[in-house]
Amino acid sequence: MKRFRLKHWIVVIVVLCLFSDIKANKNKSFEINPAADLVSSYVWRGIYQTGPAIQPSLTLSYAGFSLIAWGSTDFDFDSPGKEFDLSLGYSYKGLSFAVTDYWWSGEGARYFDYKDSHYLEGSVGYYFGDKIPLSLTWNTMFGLNSDKKLNGDNYFSTYIEAGYDFCVKGVDLTASIGVIPWTGLYHRAGTDGFDVSSISLKAGKEIGITDKFVLPLFVQCIFSPNQDNVYLVVGTSF
Repeated sequence: MKRFRLKHWIVVIVVLCLFSDIKANKNKSFEINPAADLVSSYVWRGIYQTGPAIQPSLTLSYAGFSLIAWGSTDFDFDSPGKEFDLSLGYSYKGLSFAVTDYWWSGEGARYFDYKDSHYLEGSVGYYFGDKIPLSLTWNTMFGLNSDKKLNGDNYFSTYIEAGYDFCVKGVDLTASIGVIPWTGLYHRAGTDGFDVSSISLKAGKEIGITDKFVLPLFVQCIFSPNQDNVYLVVGTSF
């Protein structure tokens, strides 16, 4: 008889959590949530992507499961940057899992050239709760040709982030730091190994426009040691 290894126990525990949560939430309603952000520039994990952009999303959720379509299109009409991501996730209390398909080849590129133009990423995160509003997330790319070295080996490009939420004088703040533990797609040319990709402080507040209308505004200051750059982003959510 084969040994019941640790990885098998992990699978069993995850499956039990899934079924227990579904049972506990069997009467929970199915939800559809459309949303959009408008940003002055698009910076992802400390790396500049495009200038001003509109970023819509559509979320389908039920009993802890979610399917999210997220996109970004900038305002460069001659050569627009275009991204389309699909993410399948599950959350149980403070624990979350997700698999994301990234496609950011841009307008005019072939979306269904799947093997060479898409990136797959697995993520696991944990939020400690309102008493300790700390979140930890581990994200690793896997599979396909997009994240491979010239010799065919995977980089397994990884980004690890810790974030902490707090409030000062009615302004919601999130301080975060993201690191890259080994060489991968996040590195600037000429760098490798462990590095800090992003140190940021994000502030959000609702600005009253009229008695019945408020504008949710956020400003984010981002330092990227690995990219040797700094960014100040302003945006609003709908």
